Amino acid sequence: MTEKNSRDPGRSDSPSEHSGQESLPPLNFSSIILPFYWQALLELGLPGDPDKKEQEVNLSLARRLIDILDLIKDRTKGNLKADEERFLESCLQQLRMHYLEKAKVIGV
Repeated sequence: MTEKNSRDPGRSDSPSEHSGQESLPPLNFSSIILPFYWQALLELGLPGDPDKKEQEVNLSLARRLIDILDLIKDRTKGNLKADEERFLESCLQQLRMHYLEKAKVIGV
């Protein structure tokens, strides 16, 4: 029995030849951090939706996302480049600051 090649021999896999297809950004350390960072910002009600009068805030989920980033920081200690460490620490500082501001407003 011969195995059929599922690829079309005339088809190119080059992204430049696929018209209308989005190219993905390169994978790097920020690709791991940014989804957690943005989700935490959303859970803190940031950035605001101009159509909504009051933003929904979920402090417990925001705290969990901050804790996940903190865990990543602890587990990658000594394995990151200096700019990656600064990036992660900057994200954590910003999220902690916003978290504390929201916690004061809500009265937690």
